[in-house]
Amino acid sequence: MSLGGLELGTHPAGALRPLRLRGIVMDFPLLICLLAVCAYGFIVLYSALEESTALLTRQGTRLGIALTAFFVVAQIQPRILRAWTPWLFGVGLGLLMWVEINGDIGNGAQRWLDLGFIRFQPSEMMKLAVPMMVAWFMHERSLPPKFTHLFVLMFVVFVPAAMIARQPDLGTAILVVGAGGLAIVLAGVSARVILACGLLALGCVPLLWSQMLDYQRARVTTFLNPESDPLGAGYNIIQSKIALGSGGLFGKGWLNGTQAHLEFLPERSTDFVFAVMGEEFGLLGLLLLLGIYLALIGRGLYIASQAQDTYTRLLAGTLSLTFFVYVFVNAGMVCGLLPIVGVPLPFISAGGTSMVTLMAGFGILVAIQGNKKLLAP
Repeated sequence: MSLGGLELGTHPAGALRPLRLRGIVMDFPLLICLLAVCAYGFIVLYSALEESTALLTRQGTRLGIALTAFFVVAQIQPRILRAWTPWLFGVGLGLLMWVEINGDIGNGAQRWLDLGFIRFQPSEMMKLAVPMMVAWFMHERSLPPKFTHLFVLMFVVFVPAAMIARQPDLGTAILVVGAGGLAIVLAGVSARVILACGLLALGCVPLLWSQMLDYQRARVTTFLNPESDPLGAGYNIIQSKIALGSGGLFGKGWLNGTQAHLEFLPERSTDFVFAVMGEEFGLLGLLLLLGIYLALIGRGLYIASQAQDTYTRLLAGTLSLTFFVYVFVNAGMVCGLLPIVGVPLPFISAGGTSMVTLMAGFGILVAIQGNKKLLAP
């Protein structure tokens, strides 16, 4: 039935389909959760950015671009996404090669491309392109993947990850490997293969250690014993723990965080914004944020369970679980449970490229859910 410009459809059981406005596909539970976490993020960032309206306006512009990407991608049918996947993966590899040859250097890392009107990190693109490519490869093949298929999938995952690690950007490389690995696991890989891969990874630890840069090794040793260098490599995590612990249950109140405002806490608007939130809003504020995150992840997994084919099931499940990895890694490193790897807190940390990538990923989830409803009888 229709009501003005709004169209509502029903299943045979009488359940309402998602609301559609003149053909626009949207999943409102997902949209509401996204807007809620972004609003929460702006409240925290206003304090973390020293109440700078100029910097907050810049972040608002980035959010506007990210939401545009979300709405645009949500209207693309999954079959079109599947057809474009190899091209997207190929372009991503090409851009990573371009970064290797002529990338823009900042803070000692060659990660960016500067096109004059925009400066971005192509590595962020691979967080979507890699799981999309894994899902594309397995779409027409039997599950679980055969042994020969695993070699192809390893190439898809580890080649871009190695290129990203060389920039160096170990945090993003780990996320790319995690996204691709989750897609492979969801394809039905046996526990025996997973165990073998885990043992192989452990065997490669000495090689990885020998290839790591000095500051990356320092992050690992500091994680094991932050007090060994309290004014150097261990300073960040020690101040982060102080901020979290001083917040208590209810926090010190908005704009009253001493660790952030007295500039004891480094990277307070990016990597360590979780600590700012803990200090000002306390444990209850952090639990509220984690609750919204869990709602987003749960909705994504529900969409994956209702997807129509192998490509959409693998992709939706991987995007949802990868988002969980984002949250877990950032919260873990801020709490001292994981080494510091420079992973931003989704939709809270200041920055543009990561936010656009995440929003585009959720746009894919909306597209998958909308297509499922359109195909439903």
